[in-house]
Amino acid sequence: MIRPAVPSDGAAIAAVHVAAWRSAYAGLLPDWTLTELSARRQEAYYGRVIRSGGIVHVAQPPDDAREEEGDAPPVVGFVTASRLPSGAIADGEIETLYVLDDWREQGFGRGLIRAAAVDLAALGCRSVLVWVLSGNPSRWFYERLGGVRSIEGSVSVGGRLQPQTAFVWNPIDRLTAPLTE
Repeated sequence: MIRPAVPSDGAAIAAVHVAAWRSAYAGLLPDWTLTELSARRQEAYYGRVIRSGGIVHVAQPPDDAREEEGDAPPVVGFVTASRLPSGAIADGEIETLYVLDDWREQGFGRGLIRAAAVDLAALGCRSVLVWVLSGNPSRWFYERLGGVRSIEGSVSVGGRLQPQTAFVWNPIDRLTAPLTE
């Protein structure tokens, strides 16, 4: 299930963020960058984004995946997105998209990116991009969804420049179409 995030999701989103970074970027980013990630700081950040009306959606497994009767399904992934300033190579940006390792390949990533794209389209965005660290092993996911490699760049993470690639969907309709299995 994909749904808009609410402020009480902040801690769960932060936990996914930290776990996903430690999994995806081990060996790619400096170890200290990953060990010093703070779920508390991430929770505060995502709480602010949600309360300010930012685009944030979470993924939860079906009710039958509950660990104990009465438990709410955990948050297993999330996405954030925003409109870009005019003149950028796209109208909107998928800022973050993370799904816990045990829940990959089950449609949560596609559902999350689609939900964010639908929200961006409602804001008038006709195209969307996502920046991905070029060494991220999950970059193929964006290609499989039809993202076109558009530009290369770099970003400083942990005091080191990391190469990154922008994938663009133009038109955004390529992401907003209903999901099919």
